[in-house]
Amino acid sequence: MEDGWPFRGAEAVEAGRVSAGQLRKFYTAIYPGVYAPRGVELSPIQRARAGWLWSRQQGVVAGLSASAMLGSKWVEPTLPAELVHVNRRTPAMLTVHSYTLLPCEAIELDGMMVTTAARTAFDIGRRLPLTKSVQRLDALMRATKLKVADVEEVIAGHPGVRGLSSLRRTLDFVDGGAESPYESLTRLTLIRAGLPAPETQLRVDDESGFPVAYLDMGWRERRLGVEFDGAQHWTDAQPGITGLADHSGQH
Repeated sequence: MEDGWPFRGAEAVEAGRVSAGQLRKFYTAIYPGVYAPRGVELSPIQRARAGWLWSRQQGVVAGLSASAMLGSKWVEPTLPAELVHVNRRTPAMLTVHSYTLLPCEAIELDGMMVTTAARTAFDIGRRLPLTKSVQRLDALMRATKLKVADVEEVIAGHPGVRGLSSLRRTLDFVDGGAESPYESLTRLTLIRAGLPAPETQLRVDDESGFPVAYLDMGWRERRLGVEFDGAQHWTDAQPGITGLADHSGQH
């Protein structure tokens, strides 16, 4: 919890951390009973904690919230928090799922229960369109060193659940070597155009075998590389997930 927030208001007042007047004046409710300082923009991790506190610490952080907790980049702060929880009567900016989790599919992280990287990929890959799903899973794989085989183990434990065909199609295209959603999109565009899947983070050596460069992607045997350039490649998270058609020529 950064700087002591978000927090449950009643508990903070009872513990003497703030007075009821201070709570009303200086803080705002993120979810019923859960507060943060007025005017702040919550990070995805802070919003995940706020949702977890709303569940009275009974929910399991899941989906894109779990992805952010596990270290993924490019999770927008404007997205709702996601939990697995029994209470489906949720406030705005909070999504609750009724997933069945096996005991091995959640871990404790920063005091909260969070779905594992494999389970998180399993959930994200079942419900998002292909391009977005590949972008999200590429980022998760890069952050956690998750392998496709790990997700396939989760699939084996949940036969017949909705969205498995979409997930399996996504797993055919993912690559944890992508350093941004733009790289994911570029790679996917090349494959859809009929080219073989490129190697990501392709190392280029000089004549003595010393590495002199790393290309975003390419085909070693063809001595052909592809680079995606532009400041947004590193700084602009939201377009990287929600719509890259306007930037697809920058490679």
